[in-house]
Amino acid sequence: MGIWTDRVVPRLADRSLSTRPVMRLRRGAVAGLGGRVLEIGFGSGLNAGLYPPEVDQVDAVEPSDVGWEMSEARRAAATVPVERVGLDGQRLAAQDQTYDAVLSTFTLCTIPDATRALGEVRRVLRPGGALHFLEHGLSPDPGVGRWQRRLDPLQRLVAGGCELSRDVPTLVRAAGFDVLELESAYLPGPGAGRPWTWVSRGRAG
Repeated sequence: MGIWTDRVVPRLADRSLSTRPVMRLRRGAVAGLGGRVLEIGFGSGLNAGLYPPEVDQVDAVEPSDVGWEMSEARRAAATVPVERVGLDGQRLAAQDQTYDAVLSTFTLCTIPDATRALGEVRRVLRPGGALHFLEHGLSPDPGVGRWQRRLDPLQRLVAGGCELSRDVPTLVRAAGFDVLELESAYLPGPGAGRPWTWVSRGRAG
């Protein structure tokens, strides 16, 4: 993987994904979670202080040892137990219908096979369970979308495999989910940043 991907990218992600606008969206993404929750792409634990009181337990899938180490203080301060249960969202070790909810924030852009990961999410969700997601991805503006596709090779190289042009709501629907809630918009900032700032927050079951 290399020093850049292993040690630098987790720190860049922690900084860029903990801004005030992003944290507001994270609060919306975790709203309604309850019971036993699986969080894929736990990262540095930026959601750990936001879980609602209805959550009993969080099982975390996180491939980065550095990210997991960075999350230590946040996990310790969390009001619910958090346990690392795997490294790969494409191959979940859980049995079928294990979880009441699954949470994914800024993760599906990077998993090599997002379709396979979403299939695993469906498998481990209990009947009536929901996928809560907050992801950046393909802009509906054609000009921005063209730039996202042009920038994808560089983005993958410098951001640990992350892609700008994945259409997450479409991927979620293609995996057999019904999208029950969806809000999409650009994060605040200059227009030059739009290839990176189209985000979608939703709930699917």
